[in-house]
Amino acid sequence: MTNRYAVVLAAGQGTRMKSKLYKVLHPVCGKPMVQHVVDQLNTLDLKELITVVGFGAEKVQDQLGEDSHYVIQEEQLGTGHAVLQAEDILADKEGTTVVVCGDTPLLTGKTLQNLLDQHDVQNAKATILTAHAEDPTGYGRVIRGGNGQVERIVEQKDASEEEQAIQEINTGTYCFDNAALFEALKNVSNDNVQGEYYLPDVIEILKDQSEIVGAYQTPHFSESLGVNDRVALSKAEKLMKQRINEHHMRSGVTIVDPDQTYIGPDVTIGQDVVIYPGCVIEGETQISDDAVVGPHSTIKDCHIGKETVVKQSVAANSRIGERVQIGPFAHIRPQSSLGDDVKVGNFVEVKKATFGNGSKASHLSYIGDADVGSGVNIGCGTITVNYDGENKHLTTIENDAFIGCNSNLIAPVTVGEGAYVAAGSTINEDVPAEALSIARSRQTNKEGYASKMKSIKKD
Repeated sequence: MTNRYAVVLAAGQGTRMKSKLYKVLHPVCGKPMVQHVVDQLNTLDLKELITVVGFGAEKVQDQLGEDSHYVIQEEQLGTGHAVLQAEDILADKEGTTVVVCGDTPLLTGKTLQNLLDQHDVQNAKATILTAHAEDPTGYGRVIRGGNGQVERIVEQKDASEEEQAIQEINTGTYCFDNAALFEALKNVSNDNVQGEYYLPDVIEILKDQSEIVGAYQTPHFSESLGVNDRVALSKAEKLMKQRINEHHMRSGVTIVDPDQTYIGPDVTIGQDVVIYPGCVIEGETQISDDAVVGPHSTIKDCHIGKETVVKQSVAANSRIGERVQIGPFAHIRPQSSLGDDVKVGNFVEVKKATFGNGSKASHLSYIGDADVGSGVNIGCGTITVNYDGENKHLTTIENDAFIGCNSNLIAPVTVGEGAYVAAGSTINEDVPAEALSIARSRQTNKEGYASKMKSIKKD
């Protein structure tokens, strides 16, 4: 196999987006468009990937990190000029270079692989990714000769009536013999209305040199979608969501209402998981077999164990064990870890806390910066008072402790193994193992007090 390289065109500002956010960084199903493109290219065993950046270069580099090398197109002088910025890195290399626009998030690695295979089979100098469009208006038409090779690309404004009837369109994705690409780019002219250097002109130059120019037609027109405005962005979002949900359903996941379920591209889900409507599942979330999620839950960057149930709750950047019951209306905040058979019930907030196996906080509690052992019962209205105005402190609740309702545990503090905290207590000293701690005022009843107050009000 010849060496493979890729150039991602990501220098355009995208004025039609009417946004302060750089165009290729707009997310589709939670991931920036350019990241979708780079992730798919990285399935091709590339020797080098170069991203051409311009306006907003630093933010694109922050997003892609070490996945790419970068070159800057300081002036936006067309797609040919953009590719030429990679000359210093690629010009002396032999192999095949794929050129992809950074605003085509629906393009798949499988299609790119098929494009490269077609290129190799035909021993072509260039191969164009094409698609069949029911309505090709606005697209460049691909004109083929009798042998199936590409004769030329005709833009809409230059096409004859007969050519406009052609439904095979240019998607703007190509692969080239690398040496031929950069040699041809030297001969691309900007003698046009826009005064720009167009990459498709390379095709005409190669044809004039009697080189083979091939084409691979993707069976999925949706992959050709380039996002230039918010309308196209919403179309890409819908198509990507449909693709992702269908993948999971065909892999054994029940999605009750796919139209109302949003799953990110990096989420992994086991078999016989059930996802109810209104859920948003993002990031690198992993959901194990037989779990139930939803309705209306939001989960990001979590590991969820087998047979766990999450109902109408929010969880982020946490590890959740097997057979856990969460919600409804619970909030699992980052850096939390829940063991197996844990219960975090309605209106319970957990933050940077660990729960051992079988522990429960069933309702109306805040457990933050806490180390909760196994078999612990935390009563309704319990608060770990973790913040002194400057620093956060740890609350430790050891195995099999019982925390009565409406208790305040003022950190740093430890409740020992098997200890009891009486309801309504405010604990600011350690509780020994097996002890009962009562920290509340003794009840006093004032007989006849209510009648006295009523008489005063009448006077």
